[in-house]
Amino acid sequence: MPKIKAKPSSSPKPQHTGTERPEAIGTKGLPKPQRYWAVIAIILAISVSVMDASIANLALPTISNDLGVPPHQSVWVVNAYLVTLIATTLPMSALGERIGFVSMFRSGISIFMFGSIICALSTNLPMLLTGRVINGLGGAVMMSIFGAMMRHIYPPREIANGISINAMVVGTTAVLSPALGAFIISIASWQWIFIIAIPLCILSLFFSHALPKVARVTSPYDFKSAFLNIITLGSFITGCDLVVSNTPVGIALLSLALICGIILWRFSSRLEAPLFPVDLFRIPTFKYAVIVSALCFGAAASAMLSLPFFYENTIGLATSTVGMLFMAWPVGSTLMARPAAYLSNKYPASILAAIGSTVMCCALSILILLPNDAWLGLYALCMFFCGVGFGFIQTPNNKTILLSTPIHRSGATGATQSSARVFGQSVGAACVAICFHLSVNHGVYYAITTGIVAVAISTLINLVRFFRGKDIEII
Repeated sequence: MPKIKAKPSSSPKPQHTGTERPEAIGTKGLPKPQRYWAVIAIILAISVSVMDASIANLALPTISNDLGVPPHQSVWVVNAYLVTLIATTLPMSALGERIGFVSMFRSGISIFMFGSIICALSTNLPMLLTGRVINGLGGAVMMSIFGAMMRHIYPPREIANGISINAMVVGTTAVLSPALGAFIISIASWQWIFIIAIPLCILSLFFSHALPKVARVTSPYDFKSAFLNIITLGSFITGCDLVVSNTPVGIALLSLALICGIILWRFSSRLEAPLFPVDLFRIPTFKYAVIVSALCFGAAASAMLSLPFFYENTIGLATSTVGMLFMAWPVGSTLMARPAAYLSNKYPASILAAIGSTVMCCALSILILLPNDAWLGLYALCMFFCGVGFGFIQTPNNKTILLSTPIHRSGATGATQSSARVFGQSVGAACVAICFHLSVNHGVYYAITTGIVAVAISTLINLVRFFRGKDIEII
């Protein structure tokens, strides 16, 4: 069973029954100014991962034409990254607990840079996909420890502010990345969109000296669970993607994922601190927050992928106009990040997340009910309030995830938080593909409605959390 190197001042592990005091399960954080340098290292790494995904999406048509491959094959430039990311995040987290979070962070940055170099030198699709898989592995290494690092960088009362800063970075990067990618492609080859990540990675490595040193787990690495986790999640996401275009293969992969998932769950249930965090899902506060996160990211992905078709094909808007409308979503999320952090220290996270999911649900519903000749400002307002609702969910909900588990499981906690996000996005994307396959004319409405239903379920779960008292205690 996993053991933690004891510290002279360590206190007994807290018991988690639902409502917790974050002071009892957090750390004192880093002193200033070391905290600032550590935050810069994390922010740069987050920016790289967000920018990489956004720019790659934008460049798919250009890559398809330049490499002479059909669009359905070029989509794997994105899929290869996502499948690798979600399949390896939890195994990388368990590895990080054993070799040290700082060493793991530096390794992730270095692996990501190596993948970017391969992508930049690619002259064919197989070489590019190899680079993207390496990118995904590096991204998984970094993302697997972001949450744990946050918990050790900030004291409990300030962790919401840290989450809000991360949210603002994600929102700002999401806004700027498409414009940056379009500018790069207009003046240079598509390979340059992968090169621009390298300087940011080097800067992140430079500031990584300030990251906190955390006690390592001394137990052996669980290779069996790691293998089962990779097969389960990798097969599930790939199966969801192929279930429409290649139904027999898709169903076979989903069946494999189900079998391996059952074996993984039963095996993990016998361990005290398993790689697949079955023990953490026994904590109601954590379980509810993770489900809410996956549902909201799934809803956001469904909307983001289907709305371009809605705006261009149904409404008849130009691509440039659609791009301007889409900027309203991350702007709303960015503006709401700090207020949500402030309120999360005064009100239960479940109520704040319920308000956010309700706003997001209403905004999406109004958007698809507007007449086709409605004023564009109304569509922009709906997109903005979708972002406001989404931003209002993330900070309090992520705070709940990070502070609802024992400190010695912070690595698995952070990795689960990241996995929930990517899992939700991947399933949301698969739902869009299925909806479009079901109906050419009405598929976009089915897809957006799927997102509305997902975020509505999130609202109900948040209300259940509140009435059952499954929140961390307000500090």
